[in-house]
Amino acid sequence: MAPELIDLHTHSNRSDGTDTPAELVAAAAAAGLSTVAITDHDTTAGWDEAAAALPPGMQLVRGAELSCESRDGRGGWCTVHLLAYLFDPSSPVIIAEQSRLRVERRRRLRLMADKMAAAGLPVDADEIFAALPPDAPAGRPHLAAALIKAGVVGSVDEAFASYLRTGGPFHIGRADTPVLDAIQMIAEAGGVTVLAHGFARHRGRTITAEVVKELAGAGLGGVEVFHPDHTPENRAELLELAADLDLLVTGSSDYHGGHKTIRLGQETTAPEMLDAIVSRATGAPLLTGS
Repeated sequence: MAPELIDLHTHSNRSDGTDTPAELVAAAAAAGLSTVAITDHDTTAGWDEAAAALPPGMQLVRGAELSCESRDGRGGWCTVHLLAYLFDPSSPVIIAEQSRLRVERRRRLRLMADKMAAAGLPVDADEIFAALPPDAPAGRPHLAAALIKAGVVGSVDEAFASYLRTGGPFHIGRADTPVLDAIQMIAEAGGVTVLAHGFARHRGRTITAEVVKELAGAGLGGVEVFHPDHTPENRAELLELAADLDLLVTGSSDYHGGHKTIRLGQETTAPEMLDAIVSRATGAPLLTGS
């Protein structure tokens, strides 16, 4: 029997990936995954297409990656991402917050694009928006793609390092969801939350272990330990923290298609951890292709 390969963090072009939801599912099947989660940023718009494309026997976890703000545990604030799984997408609170965030993301992208264009960079916000689905959240990876297309940079990583990093010359902040509100919102919609790439410190400011403990007390279900951006030291810290706090442990690729050089299934989740997520969730079922 083939081993179960479970990847619980991927993106389609409904947010900042390059694959359609159907292409994402097909790519996951081709990579040998038994289960894939679609976790686009602040939207559930790709759920139905992904579900319709499921090949026989393959499982789909429907979710989203939520952009949140949190105390960093050092006297300041930082951005954190939550992976929300198997919640009810018809929750009025979630619909309203996702709509607000889409507007906020587009406002931010336009301001950053205009700032870059004023500095002479070949970036046009209207062109970026025209290429996106109307309900897709817009983000910095779309600006990175525009810079790559124009030949300014050769990769997404280079675009972020040179132009798009937090605190960089063109960075604009945004009003994300307070993390404690997000945990409560997903719990009330029957879902399970997992802290995404929580200790990937090279991305920017991260929260401390003490803040993770606070989130666990508020209902956080797990931590994403096995992620391409986590060092062995990061993983060891998080594993110890998860054991202390009785949190689930997941692993995921954070696949974005052609926007990153990460392959599906590069990091995976143990089957018993997926079983625990499914057993705790009441908002949406795990789907299996027939």
